[in-house]
Amino acid sequence: MSCCGGGKKAGGEDGTRIDVQEYYGKVLKTNQDLKTDACSDASNMPLLVKKVLGQISDEVMSTYYGCGLVVPDDLENLDGLRILDLGSGSGRDCFLLSKFVGEQGHVLGVDMTENQIQIANRNIEFHREAFGYSKANVSFKQGYIENLADLGLEDNSFDIVISNCVINLSPKKEQVLREVYRVLKPGGEFYFSDVYADRRVPKSLQENKVLWGECISGALYWNDFITLAKKSGFRDPRLVEDRVLNISNVRIQELLGLRKFFSATFRLWKLEDLEGSCEDFGQAVIYNGKITSYPDFFRLDHEHTFLTGKVSPVCGNTLSMIRNTRLQPYFTVVGDGAVHYGIFEGCGKSIPFTSARSAAQPDAGGGCC
Repeated sequence: MSCCGGGKKAGGEDGTRIDVQEYYGKVLKTNQDLKTDACSDASNMPLLVKKVLGQISDEVMSTYYGCGLVVPDDLENLDGLRILDLGSGSGRDCFLLSKFVGEQGHVLGVDMTENQIQIANRNIEFHREAFGYSKANVSFKQGYIENLADLGLEDNSFDIVISNCVINLSPKKEQVLREVYRVLKPGGEFYFSDVYADRRVPKSLQENKVLWGECISGALYWNDFITLAKKSGFRDPRLVEDRVLNISNVRIQELLGLRKFFSATFRLWKLEDLEGSCEDFGQAVIYNGKITSYPDFFRLDHEHTFLTGKVSPVCGNTLSMIRNTRLQPYFTVVGDGAVHYGIFEGCGKSIPFTSARSAAQPDAGGGCC
């Protein structure tokens, strides 16, 4: 499926699904048919990724409708992992990641559009040969991303879940997030791109089939997404990167008015010990520079970039995202966390007492986690 563009939508959840299936299965023939850049990939690709994309079949590449590059940074550390792609479309990201998980790993793609699944399935053998595998390590299932249990996907069964501009197309967004949390292993990650709005989208726009199919009117208000993510178990959503959508179609501009939409990549971790705020336990980490594509620095999210060899103070949540996940081999932890020092200054929250704001505080150095 993947994201992405009239008339009115058919009624109810089933109507939404039918409209999306028709749009991606019949209306869109190639990615050149899109009416906005919501599904354009503007990310800077690592060299490793560019090399593998050169091996992806032409048919798969021309029917790719994603809105971001959904590839974990530690590509060299994915060998043997199980990865799930929600709304996998014709399979571009699945085939890309199949190169990095190796023959002992597996990538599963789920999509509700029959035509997209057919394209993906007929390209499995092409990529097995291209990557030199004795057996295929990719498979695809047709179904709904909010009903993964119906497809036999078990609890705690995937190391990473990815999604590329698809959640906005689902009529049950909270259920999608809950299902992702369920199938992830402890310490696993949901790494995904999607479209978000700067305010809630009115029902009148949600009922426009073109706007929904173009990943516009189904977009969540960004703050509602944060709330749903936390409610689903992902206690500290981290923004990786974002960009404002360029909507050049005059008719669509008129319909949207002053509303702004963004393509953004988030990473959500399944970690039970995450807190609701950035707490300071006097700890730090040192990145060792051993991720091949990032020898000089590693960017966890838009607020946390770790320079190789430099001691970087971190909050308890950031430390857990490093120490209790697949990122652990790339970092050394400094400090035992035995003492709590309160909230990190500058992390969006501070002590609420007005009398404390005028009190002189000793300068301890450092910055936000």
